[in-house]
Amino acid sequence: MLASGNAGKLRELSMVLSPLNMTLKPQAQFDVPDAEETGFSFVENAIIKARAAAQHTGLPSIADDSGIEVDHLNGAPGIYSARYSGAGDEANNVRLLKELGETPEGERGARFQCVLVYMRHALDPTPVICQASWEGFILFEPRGNNGFGYDPLFYLPEYQCTSAQLSPAIKNRISHRSKASSLLFEALR
Repeated sequence: MLASGNAGKLRELSMVLSPLNMTLKPQAQFDVPDAEETGFSFVENAIIKARAAAQHTGLPSIADDSGIEVDHLNGAPGIYSARYSGAGDEANNVRLLKELGETPEGERGARFQCVLVYMRHALDPTPVICQASWEGFILFEPRGNNGFGYDPLFYLPEYQCTSAQLSPAIKNRISHRSKASSLLFEALR
């Protein structure tokens, strides 16, 4: 069971884990309420979500917590990435640009983080934890229409474009979530 209602996450993880004969179902199919993310790290929040889903359903659960860390902002927005402005993706991007102001290009380093947690049951004392990051930096203005969240601001020097300018196929091969998913596959294999 996937402790998320995000269809994109479900599709991506299902593809990666399909060779293991695992069928992922979204939490909505089991009427699992969203867990309150009270942790202070991506790991803690992913464990909270996986544990809540496993406890509610009695099934093994996978949860993800992810976000962007900006060096000049001491890692913010971090675990608060999705709710940074309190008003959605566009407002989050506006706030991030405002916070960075005229910070020089060389000081705008950033990374997307993704932590995936697999819990066999709600009291699993040794959950599988897989973490991966994706390095880049924050532009001064958005570029591109693909993706979501901070993708239009997240520049990838090796591709000379933002994450929002990548094709979905390339993004799904090189992103933080893709890397963490591959680690989870290896751990569960």
